[in-house]
Amino acid sequence: MEELDGEPTVTLIPGVNSKKNQMYFDWGPGEMLVCETSFNKKEKSEMVPSCPFIYIIRKDVDVYSQILRKLFNESHGIFLGLQRIDEELTGKSRKSQLVRVSKNYRSVIRACMEEMHQVAIAAKDPANGRQFSSQVSILSAMELIWNLCEILFIEVAPAGPLLLHLLDWVRLHVCEVDSLSADVLGSENPSKHDSFWNLVTILVLQGRLDEARQMLSKEADASPASAGICRIMGDLMRTMPILSPGNTQTLTELELKWQHWHEECERYLQDSTFATSPHLESLLKIMLGDEAALLEQKELLSNWYHFLVTRLLYSNPTVKPIDLHYYAQSSLDLFLGGESSPEPLDNILLAAFEFDIHQVIKECSIALSNWWFVAHLTDLLDHCKLLQSHNLYFGSNMREFLLLEYASGLFAHPSLWQLGVDYFDYCPELGRVSLELHIERIPLNTEQKALKVLRICEQRQMTEQAILLLTSHTGDVGLWTPRVRSICKILAMKAVRNNRLGSALSWSIRAKDAAFATLVSDRFLRDYCERGCFSDLDLIDNLGPAMMLSDRLTFLGKYREFHRMYGEKRFADAASLLLSLMTSRIAPRSFWMTLLTDALPLLEQKQVIFSAEQTYELMRCLEDLTSRRPVHGESDTEQLQDDDIETTKVEMLRLSLARNLARAIIREGSLEGS
Repeated sequence: MEELDGEPTVTLIPGVNSKKNQMYFDWGPGEMLVCETSFNKKEKSEMVPSCPFIYIIRKDVDVYSQILRKLFNESHGIFLGLQRIDEELTGKSRKSQLVRVSKNYRSVIRACMEEMHQVAIAAKDPANGRQFSSQVSILSAMELIWNLCEILFIEVAPAGPLLLHLLDWVRLHVCEVDSLSADVLGSENPSKHDSFWNLVTILVLQGRLDEARQMLSKEADASPASAGICRIMGDLMRTMPILSPGNTQTLTELELKWQHWHEECERYLQDSTFATSPHLESLLKIMLGDEAALLEQKELLSNWYHFLVTRLLYSNPTVKPIDLHYYAQSSLDLFLGGESSPEPLDNILLAAFEFDIHQVIKECSIALSNWWFVAHLTDLLDHCKLLQSHNLYFGSNMREFLLLEYASGLFAHPSLWQLGVDYFDYCPELGRVSLELHIERIPLNTEQKALKVLRICEQRQMTEQAILLLTSHTGDVGLWTPRVRSICKILAMKAVRNNRLGSALSWSIRAKDAAFATLVSDRFLRDYCERGCFSDLDLIDNLGPAMMLSDRLTFLGKYREFHRMYGEKRFADAASLLLSLMTSRIAPRSFWMTLLTDALPLLEQKQVIFSAEQTYELMRCLEDLTSRRPVHGESDTEQLQDDDIETTKVEMLRLSLARNLARAIIREGSLEGS
């Protein structure tokens, strides 16, 4: 069993006394609804809760930050690129690619941090300014930790280059020296500036000895009396052995040179060469790695890991990675001096120097406000083959567990959920089932969003998976169905309610819902009867095989085809199609009168269109329709008027049919006689 990290933090609900009143809560995918309830109250006189509010408690509020959304979006592309790195790559080529990915992640963090810093400066509301500044500090800490993990776990720098990487790490994250340098050098007499020696000391503490020598040359020019000792100090700084990236000397050679240089510094200290200048003597003690002298500069060092790197630079520049944890722990203890306890950041850095990857991830998970950092760092370390042996006891490994948590948080956002889909895809154990559970809770507010959900489901062959989808956020009754095609049904129903018949028909066809397609087709036909024309002609004209989904849809498509033939003056084809729609009984009986009325112009053509046999069929249909007309009860005025119109239509049809029959018989008889 995993050991407990301690008691969880308590979230206080404003205006609620949880000791006296009971609370109601309901979990959602990324948040929880909380309110006070009057359930089981002893005082029946007080039926109204003292806190009549409903609170939404979100577990991952960072996804709603506009600036951090850029972090999530940019890192998503880096994550996908990392998953596609060829597993066959080994050695330096694979390592260089992983280091490049790590640097890309850090550049995204730094870009967001700089943007957040600008927003904090420009914030007019002090509270917002403090909030943004706090977020800047968190991003800075994230980049600090990631950079150290990159040096220790990904680059795996050996002794010698290790210290160079650590120096760059400190210089990157302790950057106050640059503004101080600009301030001092911008003055009329830099050597007389109040912060001159602070600047020189900081440059030495960071190992920037060339810049420190340049500053000392200004002191020598301004004070001829100290020019000699400034030149000696400058020579010591210039000759200090440091393993440069392009240097081919071995560690043994470097250690020998460094030992000789260190002994030379000792002689100058023993000879009191710099006794006349306390500042230079203090610099010499720092360069000798004197811990007391270093601790005197606590304010300039600002933190214990800066103290650690400076201490290593001037006491053990060829430190081996395996010895880092000893120096790190002792530097932390010396720097804090028992006056304060380590902060969470201190514990994380200390765990990194101890090469305890799992402790780093655990401490970051506790300290940071979202899962972005630990999910992406763990994924990268897993690609470095550093987490292969660490499986969790509940069926997943650490990488997958953290990616699942991060992706779940993304699904709480109305647009970032699309990024979460890809993270689920790269979780082989539980990713698919997690995606199914989360995608069912996506509110389908728009057709565009529904199409995205459908495309995601179809690409992953989730068509037959059991998912539940809520219709909308408009207050309509939710329709819950067990298949992905239910998305189409839901949107078809919404389109019908909004009288968007074309969209409704498209969705019902996609859902392969014959019953609903019939309903929508009936609405199309009803609209045609009322308006005399079809809407969404492009859709109806291009139904193709989809019209076979239901008889009513087939009729709609064929009826539209009849109108197209008539418009093209293909009267014989139009007449045959019209008759087949009635005799095949594919046309709804309620629409027969409309079809017979459509036959009138064809019956009145100069040329005989309907044959005698076809005319008999039309007559039979008319008589069948009139003989089975429903019997109404008491009719109001409007009903009587409708009956008069129907009677007139029937009389006109009978007359036209009789005339056409006579013409057809004469014509057919003439043809037979000839």
